[in-house]
Amino acid sequence: MARCKQSIKRHRTDIAKAQRNRSKMRELRSAIRSVKDSETPEDREKALRKAQSLIDKASRNHLLHKNRANRLKHSLM
Repeated sequence: MARCKQSIKRHRTDIAKAQRNRSKMRELRSAIRSVKDSETPEDREKALRKAQSLIDKASRNHLLHKNRANRLKHSLM
């Protein structure tokens, strides 16, 4: 376990950051799944817009590499 004040605080912030990233990635994966599972073209278009937006946000926040984000968006289209 960490001993100095700085490493204790760093550990605490790392836990919070990991939890935030996990929730954002879970939301992104479920949005991608909803695009693949959509039945009507209107539902698919709506889900695709939401998934693309989430992919772009994840890429901007460095949750996804920009090339992986582009690959995901391309494969969904």
